[in-house]
Amino acid sequence: MRKLALVSALSLIPFFGLAAEKLTVAATPVPHAEILEQIAPKLAEKDIDLNIVVVTDYVLPNMMVDEKEADANFFQHTPYLDEFNKNHNINLVALTPSIHIEPIAGYSQKIQNISDLPDGAKVSIPNDPSNGGRALILLHNEGLIKLKDPSNILSTTFDIVENPHKLEFVELEAPMLARTLDEVELALINTNFALDAGLNPTKDSLFIEGAQSPYTNIIVVRPENENDPRIKALMEVITSDDVRQFIETKYEGSIVPVF
Repeated sequence: MRKLALVSALSLIPFFGLAAEKLTVAATPVPHAEILEQIAPKLAEKDIDLNIVVVTDYVLPNMMVDEKEADANFFQHTPYLDEFNKNHNINLVALTPSIHIEPIAGYSQKIQNISDLPDGAKVSIPNDPSNGGRALILLHNEGLIKLKDPSNILSTTFDIVENPHKLEFVELEAPMLARTLDEVELALINTNFALDAGLNPTKDSLFIEGAQSPYTNIIVVRPENENDPRIKALMEVITSDDVRQFIETKYEGSIVPVF
């Protein structure tokens, strides 16, 4: 009987040895979760079970990683992470290389050309510091306003020194901006939320951020996870030629791979 029990126990060892390790990544729906879904089979080949937790705001993903409810997240750029770390007194880190750039753009359902923007128009922009500053810099570059320092990525409406069109700014959480299009003359919307709302940045926007933007999207982890084999596998797969081709083909230039 003891010999039979030993054989039975040994027979279980290969089964447990082959069990996939779980990797939980929080991501916004488009394009981040879509890109992760694309690489899930490749990670499965490495015995990693990718668990994608889809979130629709810019706060929860970082809190999930910090509180160890997720191993990593994929939704933000470095300026946002830096500001978030400072404001919440946490220490999440960005991995390299960056994955892609999502140009922010201006959209309208009320005008066909930016030259038609009326005086006193309502303009909705993101209310988080880094994306709000990013939107204002784009408006500055389009000649609609003048900022005190257009290189300051944390510019706010208080840094506007000239507003010749007397634009009225409505500051909202980034996921809400696409819903304001019937209420404002112009909305500055991050590409992921624009795509989620069925907007094509390269076709539907009045103007769009240039490719030189520093706001590249990153994978973020806790410092102790930087060298985790699961994270290293994630970075290897997500920066592959197959993923580059997927991004270029699916998003047709509205999202640009940078690795």
